[in-house]
Amino acid sequence: MSRPATASCPCGLPAPYSGCCGRLHRGEGAATTAEQLMRSRFSAFGVGDEAYLLRTWHPDVRPPRVGFDKGLRWVSLEILETTGGTVFHGEGTVRFRAHFVERGRPGQLEEHSRFVRLDGRWVYAGVV
Repeated sequence: MSRPATASCPCGLPAPYSGCCGRLHRGEGAATTAEQLMRSRFSAFGVGDEAYLLRTWHPDVRPPRVGFDKGLRWVSLEILETTGGTVFHGEGTVRFRAHFVERGRPGQLEEHSRFVRLDGRWVYAGVV
């Protein structure tokens, strides 16, 4: 699913998608923190970018494919807490709440995710 270049980024930061997570999705940069990777992965779920999601999943826990539900729309992301995950760390966690609408009904998912550096890049390593 494409997104207009000036549309705000689904990750919640005050920037257009094209210059925020879109840049990472296109491979024009890499997340520098675990939180930035979490935000970009949320956006990838929002825009249906399976290739980016698989590329940023640790190979030990990566599924063969991402199953997108056409009746589910991711609408906003709240970062609740982060530990580690900066340019000075090799691992970190991000606790977040993702808001969605599924078949017209609002809902939310709260997760405490673990991220590690693999070959110098942040990857999602599963739930804490």
